[in-house]
Amino acid sequence: MPALSTVMPLENLLQFGLHFVVVAVAMVVSATLWLWATPFKEIALIRAGNTAAAASFGGALVGFALPLAGVVRASDSIWEVIPWSLLALLTQLAGLVIASRLLHGVTRHIEHGELASGLFIASVAISIGILNAACLGG
Repeated sequence: MPALSTVMPLENLLQFGLHFVVVAVAMVVSATLWLWATPFKEIALIRAGNTAAAASFGGALVGFALPLAGVVRASDSIWEVIPWSLLALLTQLAGLVIASRLLHGVTRHIEHGELASGLFIASVAISIGILNAACLGG
C-alpha cells in the first residue's frame, strides 16, 4: 500500500484547503448579499416552512457554486479566483434584479409561499450560474 504522501502530497492538500476556504468565504459573502438584496426575510420564511423561499435561496446557492467550481478548476492561482468570484456574484445579483423587474411582484409571491415564483427565481439563478461557469471557466 502506498504512503499517504505519495497518493496525496502535502502541497496538494494545502492547495485544496486554501481554495476551499476562499470559495467557502465567497459562498458566505454571496449568500449574505443575496439575502440582503431580497426584499423579504428569506431565512425566517424558510424556518417557517416557506418552500418558495427555500427553492429561491437554494437556487441562488447552486447558481453561485457552479461558476466558483469553474473558476477554481480553470485558475492557475488562488489570486485569480477572488476577482472572478466577485464578477460571478455581481452577475447573480444582476439576474435577481432583472428577474424581479421583469416579473413585477415575484418576490412578493415568494414571500406568500407561491412555489412557482420561488422555482422561477431558482431557475434564473441556476441558469446564470451555468452560463457564468462556462464563461469564467476558460
